[in-house]
Order: sequence, then C-alpha cells, then structure tokens
Amino acid sequence: MSLIASDLSTQRPLENGFQLPPLALYVHIPWCIRKCPYCDFNSHAATPELPEAEYVTAVLADLDADVVHAHGRPLTSIFFGGGTPSLFSAQALQALLAGIEQRIAFSPDIEITLEANPGTFEQEKFAAYRAMGINRLSIGIQSFADTKLEALGRVHSGTEAIAAIAMARKAGFDNFNLDLMHGLPDQSPAEALVDLQTAIDLAPTHLSWYQLTMEPNTVFWSKPPLLPEDDVLWDIQEAGQALLAQHGYKQYEVSAYARADQVALHNVNYWSFGDFIGIGAGAHGKVSDPSGRIQRTWKTRQPADYLNPDTPFLAGSNTLPAADLPFEFLMNALRLTDGVALGLFSQRTGLPLSALQTGLEQAQQRGLLSADPQRLAASAQGQLFLNDLLQIFLEADS
Repeated sequence: MSLIASDLSTQRPLENGFQLPPLALYVHIPWCIRKCPYCDFNSHAATPELPEAEYVTAVLADLDADVVHAHGRPLTSIFFGGGTPSLFSAQALQALLAGIEQRIAFSPDIEITLEANPGTFEQEKFAAYRAMGINRLSIGIQSFADTKLEALGRVHSGTEAIAAIAMARKAGFDNFNLDLMHGLPDQSPAEALVDLQTAIDLAPTHLSWYQLTMEPNTVFWSKPPLLPEDDVLWDIQEAGQALLAQHGYKQYEVSAYARADQVALHNVNYWSFGDFIGIGAGAHGKVSDPSGRIQRTWKTRQPADYLNPDTPFLAGSNTLPAADLPFEFLMNALRLTDGVALGLFSQRTGLPLSALQTGLEQAQQRGLLSADPQRLAASAQGQLFLNDLLQIFLEADS
C-alpha cells in the first residue's frame, strides 16, 4: 500500500531506528565524442562548441532546487559522470565545483571523482583537474587491444590508454579507477586475461571489471555482435577473479575490486542505500528526509530541454512505499560482497528487521545468505545466484 507524503508518522516510525544516511552528489554531463554502440546511458554526441557556461548555470540552478534535501548534511562524495565529463574545460568544472561547495558543505575527507576518457585531449587537463580539488579519476579504458576497442566503437587506442594512466600519476592522482570490460566480441579467455593483467601491471587503486552486456535501445541490441559462449564467459570470470585476488585486489561489489582501503566511497554509499542528490540532464537521485520519507528523483533527459528555461529540471519523483523498501534496500546491499551490518536495514528504512524475516529464513535454508548473524550478506553461493536470492525477498513481500 502506498503511503502519502503528508502522513509521515505512519510511513516509517522513527522508533524503529531510522537515521538520515550520508549524502553524496551525482553530477551528469551528457556529452561524449561519439556514442558507443553498447552504451545505454544518457549520452549524446558533442557538437563542436559545448554550451559549458549555460550548462554550469543550469546545473547549479538545479542544485538550488535540491539543496532542501541536504538537511544540514555535508557531501561525503561527488561523482561527475556522463557522457564524458572530461570533455568540459577545467575552468567550467572549477566553476561548477565552486558553486556546489557554496551551496552544500564538503566533508573534510570528501571523495571527488571525475569520469575521463583516455584520449590525448582529455589527458592535457588532468593536472588542472587535480589542482581544483578533484582527487579521483575513473578512466574508461574498456580494453587495451586496438581491435577490441574498434569493435566497441571507442575513440582511443591501447597506447593512449596506457599514456593516460601515466599522465594521471604525473598530475598527482594517486587514487584512480580503471574501467575494463570482458566478454568482448570474439574475445578468448587468453585475450581477456592479457587485458586484465595489463591493467593490474599499471597498478590502479581500483578496478571496475565487468562483462559486456547487450542493453535495449543500443546499436548492439539491434545489431548484436558475436560474443563468447557462456562457458567461455564463465572461464574468463573465474580466471580473472583469481588473478585479481592474487594481486591484492579484493572484490567488494559485483564488479568492483580495490586495493586495501581504496574502495570507492561514492559506490559504497550507493550500494548501502545512502542518499545521493542527482543533478544534470537525466540524473537520478535517492533522498531521505528526517521523518523517514524516501524519494527517488529523475531529471529532464535531453540536453536541449534541460537547458530550456521553460522546462523544469525535475522530470519526476516517487515516494517509495514502505512495502517496497525491503527489496529496494536488499537489491543494493546484497551486491556488496561483505554485505552490510544487520542494523543498517532499520537505520536506512525505518522498518523493523521482522519485515525481512520470511525472506531471511527461506534464503538461509537455501544456503544463499551468510550465516553471520550480525550481517546481511550473500553467501558465496548467493553471490553466484544473486537474482535468485533477490527473488526470494521479492516473492516474500508480494
């Protein structure tokens, strides 16, 4: 049953432990050099002249409307995603970052991540990004093999990818992620492991290593390439995870691996059902208020519409009914390899643990949940069959 926003006292009783979670900020910059055939994100091919000043003004006005969701909390992380945010000049990003800090305070140890392409044009700006306070890069490598990059529609080469990492270090970035795909068209296990070993040898603090999937509304969906068979994909996954572990990269989420104490704070907040304000064209957010009401928000997608002063930034919002919260929480938290502390469920949702009881019993009986009584975490078997584990809770709530 949906709960109306005006009757907050019946939605999630505060005596059940609700606490405002940490607050992050996601900033979407929707332009890229060229739309990749596998990409289903809100990204658009850039025109020769990007409307940087207009977009910065719009995004800060968007934030002005959303500051109400901060409730006195500082930002623990900011993530500039896209598109390709590194297409923006250092001056534009500096103005944007300064404007954000004027509106919401930064925590002393804030993590500020910028997604960047490895192209030479972007590399030239790395030092300026670091000087303005961006302290983490996420570099979209995808592969070091030129034939695979061409098949993926990427605009950089393997050589440029390696040079970008050297440039990031020279610019002062000691914390950066590499995005790497496997299961690429006609990719053998040996080729996938060469890619992964190359990335490991470059010693990033964090690796996002994930399988290429065919998503609706993409070129690959309508014209799918020839991908490796399922048994080959499984061989790649097993061998790759072993290689990462051997070199000190601990898996902490389905596709995220990090050196000790180098997990992405923004990612962990997201997967532990923390709050994040989403600003920029097509950005999504999840925000709570002190009464325990939780909303999901989404912004106008098309850049031209977003920049049109007659179009509202907010395209829609939805207050999550209490009945949906157990599944919403677990759909996030169970992606974390170590799960979350048991008490976090009530802190984030305001619901008693008894709301999970039926699902917990069934999942434990099937061996899909960890036996640790203090944590909500998938077992090793549950991590392999995460969809089956989540289905148990979805059916228990219905």
